[in-house]
Amino acid sequence: MASSVLAHFVLKERLNKLGVLGCISCIVGSVVVVLHAPEEHMPDSVEEIWDLATQPGFLAYAGTTLLLMAIVVVFIEPRYGQKNILIYLGICSSMGSLTVVSIKAVGVAIKLTLDGMNQLAYPHTWLFILVAVICGVSQLNYLNKALDTFDLAMVSPVYYVMFTTLTIVASSIMFKDGAGQSLSSIASECCGLVTILSGTILLHAAKQKEAASSPASTWPLDRGISWYISVGSDNLLRNVEDDYFAAPQSSPATP
Repeated sequence: MASSVLAHFVLKERLNKLGVLGCISCIVGSVVVVLHAPEEHMPDSVEEIWDLATQPGFLAYAGTTLLLMAIVVVFIEPRYGQKNILIYLGICSSMGSLTVVSIKAVGVAIKLTLDGMNQLAYPHTWLFILVAVICGVSQLNYLNKALDTFDLAMVSPVYYVMFTTLTIVASSIMFKDGAGQSLSSIASECCGLVTILSGTILLHAAKQKEAASSPASTWPLDRGISWYISVGSDNLLRNVEDDYFAAPQSSPATP
């Protein structure tokens, strides 16, 4: 929310009333989801994290995410990346969810190593570091593409929503934080996700409305345009009708 407001006043990026409503809906929905998210389980070793990462549920999530991202990058992003904000942000948010769980494993390894239990001897630690670097670089690459293509006032809330949601999903699947969660908390999370989805739709609709309200100006090519080029004193080209290289004039030039 703060990034969108600053982009509106500092970068002069227009944020209309529909965009403001969508931004507020995204933030409110995210807050509801975070407040009712399950408590996080802290593993005691890198080997324990590896066991959690190789469970069928998380392997299915990671494999599906990578497959979908490959399809989007190869077939969808070249055609629609410049038109739809969800393409770039969907890629970097999905990769970001894998980055978070990898960074968490690296953080646990560093903490345990500083406490006297060396985790650098395990190959799992270096594998998590490699995954974190690859996913992190990919995430930043597509986030920069989104920022270069769309306004910060649009990118910031949508990215925050998608990244937060997918991170919660990935963490819940891997660390099974949702086990024993109450029905009211699950219902609140679902309401928060619906609010987030509504806000994202409003933001996208605001962008389309802004683009439709400011169509690109076109040259009046339905009428002849006169121009002349002077090449020396003895060679004058006058009254040349051309629709491509001359600027429009109010009336044709007289010879």
